[in-house]
Amino acid sequence: MNDKTEKVLIVDDEIDICYLLSVILKQRNLVPKYVNTLMDAELALKKEAPSILFLDNHLPDGLGVDFIKHVKKNYPSIKIILITAYDSPVEKQAALREGADYFIGKPFTKSIINTTVDMVISKQ
Repeated sequence: MNDKTEKVLIVDDEIDICYLLSVILKQRNLVPKYVNTLMDAELALKKEAPSILFLDNHLPDGLGVDFIKHVKKNYPSIKIILITAYDSPVEKQAALREGADYFIGKPFTKSIINTTVDMVISKQ
Protein backbone atom coordinates (compact mmCIF):
# COMPACT_ATOMS: atom_id res chain seq x y z
CA MET A 1 0.00 0.00 0.00
CA ASN A 2 1.27 3.45 -0.86
CA ASP A 3 1.86 5.57 2.27
CA LYS A 4 1.20 8.77 0.29
CA THR A 5 -2.50 8.00 0.04
CA GLU A 6 -2.96 7.10 3.71
CA LYS A 7 -5.15 9.51 5.66
CA VAL A 8 -4.95 9.52 9.43
CA LEU A 9 -7.38 11.06 11.91
CA ILE A 10 -6.06 11.97 15.36
CA VAL A 11 -8.62 12.46 18.14
CA ASP A 12 -6.98 13.96 21.22
CA ASP A 13 -7.84 16.91 23.46
CA GLU A 14 -4.16 17.71 24.04
CA ILE A 15 -3.06 20.01 21.21
CA ASP A 16 0.63 19.21 21.78
CA ILE A 17 -0.08 15.49 21.21
CA CYS A 18 -1.97 16.35 18.00
CA TYR A 19 0.97 18.43 16.75
CA LEU A 20 3.55 15.81 17.70
CA LEU A 21 1.66 12.97 16.01
CA SER A 22 1.02 15.15 12.94
CA VAL A 23 4.74 15.88 12.54
CA ILE A 24 5.70 12.20 12.92
CA LEU A 25 3.03 11.12 10.42
CA LYS A 26 3.87 13.84 7.87
CA GLN A 27 7.49 12.65 7.94
CA ARG A 28 6.14 9.32 6.67
CA ASN A 29 4.18 11.04 3.86
CA LEU A 30 0.89 10.29 5.60
CA VAL A 31 -1.89 12.89 5.64
CA PRO A 32 -2.91 13.65 9.25
CA LYS A 33 -5.90 15.64 10.43
CA TYR A 34 -6.86 16.15 14.04
CA VAL A 35 -9.90 16.96 16.13
CA ASN A 36 -10.29 17.33 19.89
CA THR A 37 -13.63 15.71 20.74
CA LEU A 38 -15.63 12.60 19.88
CA MET A 39 -18.36 14.78 18.38
CA ASP A 40 -15.84 16.39 16.01
CA ALA A 41 -14.40 12.94 15.27
CA GLU A 42 -17.82 11.73 14.14
CA LEU A 43 -18.19 14.74 11.82
CA ALA A 44 -14.69 14.17 10.40
CA LEU A 45 -15.40 10.46 9.82
CA LYS A 46 -18.61 11.29 7.93
CA LYS A 47 -16.72 13.71 5.68
CA GLU A 48 -13.81 11.42 4.87
CA ALA A 49 -12.97 8.13 6.56
CA PRO A 50 -9.23 7.72 7.18
CA SER A 51 -7.24 4.49 6.99
CA ILE A 52 -5.95 4.94 10.54
CA LEU A 53 -7.51 6.49 13.63
CA PHE A 54 -5.39 7.54 16.62
CA LEU A 55 -7.94 7.75 19.42
CA ASP A 56 -7.31 9.14 22.89
CA ASN A 57 -9.33 7.44 25.61
CA HIS A 58 -10.14 10.33 27.96
CA LEU A 59 -11.82 13.10 25.98
CA PRO A 60 -14.02 16.01 27.10
CA ASP A 61 -17.19 14.40 25.73
CA GLY A 62 -16.58 10.75 26.54
CA LEU A 63 -14.26 7.77 26.44
CA GLY A 64 -12.51 6.72 23.27
CA VAL A 65 -12.95 3.07 24.25
CA ASP A 66 -16.74 3.58 24.07
CA PHE A 67 -16.37 5.09 20.56
CA ILE A 68 -14.50 2.07 19.17
CA LYS A 69 -17.62 -0.07 18.57
CA HIS A 70 -19.27 2.78 16.68
CA VAL A 71 -16.23 3.18 14.43
CA LYS A 72 -15.87 -0.57 13.80
CA LYS A 73 -19.59 -0.91 12.99
CA ASN A 74 -19.78 2.07 10.63
CA TYR A 75 -16.22 2.15 9.24
CA PRO A 76 -14.94 -1.44 9.52
CA SER A 77 -11.80 -0.87 7.44
CA ILE A 78 -10.38 1.82 9.76
CA LYS A 79 -7.51 0.62 11.93
CA ILE A 80 -7.82 2.03 15.46
CA ILE A 81 -4.83 2.84 17.66
CA LEU A 82 -5.97 3.81 21.14
CA ILE A 83 -3.56 6.18 22.90
CA THR A 84 -3.90 6.95 26.59
CA ALA A 85 -2.03 8.19 29.63
CA TYR A 86 -3.97 5.60 31.63
CA ASP A 87 -1.72 2.79 30.48
CA SER A 88 -2.92 -0.09 32.65
CA PRO A 89 -3.55 -3.75 31.76
CA VAL A 90 -7.27 -3.18 32.48
CA GLU A 91 -7.45 -0.25 30.03
CA LYS A 92 -5.53 -2.20 27.40
CA GLN A 93 -7.81 -5.26 27.73
CA ALA A 94 -10.92 -3.06 27.47
CA ALA A 95 -9.61 -1.31 24.34
CA LEU A 96 -8.65 -4.55 22.60
CA ARG A 97 -11.90 -6.25 23.64
CA GLU A 98 -13.90 -3.36 22.10
CA GLY A 99 -12.01 -3.71 18.82
CA ALA A 100 -8.94 -1.45 18.96
CA ASP A 101 -6.20 -2.79 16.71
CA TYR A 102 -3.36 -1.41 18.84
CA PHE A 103 -2.88 0.25 22.23
CA ILE A 104 -0.18 2.83 23.00
CA GLY A 105 0.49 4.36 26.40
CA LYS A 106 1.52 7.98 26.86
CA PRO A 107 4.14 9.23 26.84
CA PHE A 108 5.15 7.55 23.60
CA THR A 109 8.19 7.84 21.35
CA LYS A 110 8.53 8.47 17.64
CA SER A 111 9.84 4.92 17.34
CA ILE A 112 6.71 3.44 18.96
CA ILE A 113 4.46 5.46 16.63
CA ASN A 114 6.45 4.43 13.54
CA THR A 115 6.51 0.76 14.54
CA THR A 116 2.76 0.76 15.18
CA VAL A 117 2.00 2.52 11.90
CA ASP A 118 4.18 -0.04 10.09
CA MET A 119 2.18 -2.87 11.67
CA VAL A 120 -1.14 -1.21 10.78
CA ILE A 121 -0.18 -0.59 7.16
CA SER A 122 1.13 -4.13 6.74
CA LYS A 123 -2.25 -5.50 7.93
CA GLN A 124 -4.31 -3.58 5.37
